[in-house]
Amino acid sequence: MSDICGENCNSCSDDCDDRKEQETDFSEKPHELSKINKVIGVISGKGGVGKSLVTSMLAVMMNRRDYKTAILDADVTGPSIPKAFGIKEKATSTELGLLPVKSKTGIDIMSINLLLKNETDPVVWRGPIIANTVKQFWSDVIWNDVDYMFIDMPPGTGDVPLTVFQSVPVDGIIIVTSPQELVSMIVSKAVKMAKMMNIPIIGVVENMSYFKCPDCDTEHTIFGKSQIEEIAQKHNVDVLAKLPIDSKIAAACDKGLIELFLGDWLEHTANILEKDGGKK
Repeated sequence: MSDICGENCNSCSDDCDDRKEQETDFSEKPHELSKINKVIGVISGKGGVGKSLVTSMLAVMMNRRDYKTAILDADVTGPSIPKAFGIKEKATSTELGLLPVKSKTGIDIMSINLLLKNETDPVVWRGPIIANTVKQFWSDVIWNDVDYMFIDMPPGTGDVPLTVFQSVPVDGIIIVTSPQELVSMIVSKAVKMAKMMNIPIIGVVENMSYFKCPDCDTEHTIFGKSQIEEIAQKHNVDVLAKLPIDSKIAAACDKGLIELFLGDWLEHTANILEKDGGKK
């Protein structure tokens, strides 16, 4: 150590034995008027597995249990949350900050599509701009008295998931997957990223797990036999639910009526979230 040491290793070039590497703090504070209890990230290793569907359904289910819920749509280049909830109006701002749009049943939602002039306008931005936009959804939006905030992540392990995990105090993540052969690799990547970032894993939801014939009530595994139990056991995580292929769910999303969906597939997941505590 130098004879004159200010113990500020970040600004020192000496390679001494007592050098202390200091981690950079990337955390962002929420808006001063926000009050958010639990933050749950919903992630997937690849696109098209139903991550936004699970996000929407969980928010609806916790809202039905009289918890104040919110959705932060972090999938900036592929936002689908407003469509599922049938939201056409745009987000508004005041001198204090940006206000989320409320769904028909009172779920607070913020998505890039609520800021674009036309919902079909593409977001042709580079990664850092997209990541910064997501941070602003956390820091510049006034989230009032939220018990459960669900963050709909983009697929993969790139800029945005990294930004969310570093900037937002995520209490846990739910991994959404499907029953194809490559699922093991995809789930492994998501699990390893969460562990690298010290984010608790609540469990795994398998979407498109089976199709139940309406005539004979037989379950058919359209995408092959599920391996989710073996994969979950390998990574020491819980299987939370298996969602069927159901045209009624797809129709509800297409018509903006996800708040009216019927089905108890995610009841167990909701019980786990509720047990963990949604109100301070």
